[in-house]
Amino acid sequence: MEEAVRDGVAERRERLMEALRVYGGHYAELSRRFAAWLGLHSTDATAVLEIAAAEERGTPLSPARLSERIPLSTGATTALLNRLEAAGHITRAREHSDRRIVTLRSGSHIQERADEFFGPLAHRLDATMSPYPPGVLEQFEVFMADLNTAMDSHLAERDPVARRSPRAPDGQAR
Repeated sequence: MEEAVRDGVAERRERLMEALRVYGGHYAELSRRFAAWLGLHSTDATAVLEIAAAEERGTPLSPARLSERIPLSTGATTALLNRLEAAGHITRAREHSDRRIVTLRSGSHIQERADEFFGPLAHRLDATMSPYPPGVLEQFEVFMADLNTAMDSHLAERDPVARRSPRAPDGQAR
């Protein structure tokens, strides 16, 4: 550890952690602005995005999986889904051979609105990452996966009912 301090590694780690905190703040603000732009409560907008993103990955969510991803009780999730369905933002379907399983789908306008809102940022972020070689991006993926695992472990140790991180780096639910 003394060597790390001597080489400036400790300071670099501190700067990196601060940059991650700033990024987290930006992400939270972007989420808040998206919700306001849609005219939704932030939790409702988060749910809509989770449902749409899961569909895009080809792994649509059930109400139970959604409640894990946006830490809500089953009752609160049901109320949220009722609001979103009444507004036409989502549908609930029984697509599985086990008809008890409900699949959540976003309304067709949701993906269009999300693309309209997030599209310019997606292009900007892609352009920002494009100069980095694949090997560097791969290292960063591993680094982020390791940080998320450390956070998951810490949260689980601090709160026995804490939910795990909603997203792994590959976008899959944990």
